Amino acid sequence: MKYVAGVDVGSTQTKAVILDENRRIVARALVDMETSMTTVADDAFRAALAQAGIGEADVLYVAGTGYGRYNVTFGREQVTEITCHARGAVTLFPNTRTVIDIGGQDTKAIRVAPDGRVEDFTMNDKCAAGTGRFLGAASYALEMPLSDLGALALKSTNPVRITTTCTVFAESEIISHLAKGNLPEDVLMGVHRAIASRCASLAQRVGVVAEVTFTGGVSRNIAMVKLLEEELGVPLNVSPEAHFCGALGAALFAHDRAFAAEQTEEPAARAAAGGA
Repeated sequence: MKYVAGVDVGSTQTKAVILDENRRIVARALVDMETSMTTVADDAFRAALAQAGIGEADVLYVAGTGYGRYNVTFGREQVTEITCHARGAVTLFPNTRTVIDIGGQDTKAIRVAPDGRVEDFTMNDKCAAGTGRFLGAASYALEMPLSDLGALALKSTNPVRITTTCTVFAESEIISHLAKGNLPEDVLMGVHRAIASRCASLAQRVGVVAEVTFTGGVSRNIAMVKLLEEELGVPLNVSPEAHFCGALGAALFAHDRAFAAEQTEEPAARAAAGGA
């Protein structure tokens, strides 16, 4: 059995996915950005190899994607995250026509064709408002882990209105609301609503066509899923693999390259051997 891999180097986390010859996921790894992008890409890849119980020599092709894709120095190709998220989303949910990805530093809205090709996209990449970093500011201000924010926000009965659109000032506004006696859940719901509103506006620029698939780490936030569904007026597809969607897309492109090359080489080898 031979394998391929995709490595998605994000601004806050790096993901790696290994596929077998049949495009089945055999391993995945997630590594926080604590060192250089080059080092963390290698760490994620090796963690996935260890989980799969295989060696580097068993992997025919590696493709890199994401914010730091050119730091996947051991990869043979770099593919844009737009293309990879579209491919990954359509693989997970074949009827996907719109993809929303909320990352640590940017948010992407992608309209895709039935075969997974990108038809249009837009990004919020000049300001971190409406991204995972905005939630990070809330996490820091409330001294709570990111994984707890969504569930607490859903307990809100009187959400505050977050007026700032800048992550730099978000923490100050959150602290100000808390100092006025607002409950943490009400402040958090305000933060979630602000992000959902900005993401929905972004998606409407490319046209929201069902089915809509939500990818990226923020898709694990249950409040964000609920609010985005309300803003867009459609249900969202959310897969357990959503956090790895970019890496999955990269691995699928690696599979195309690796096994298409093998299929091309086999007839040539038979011809060289006299048609045996």
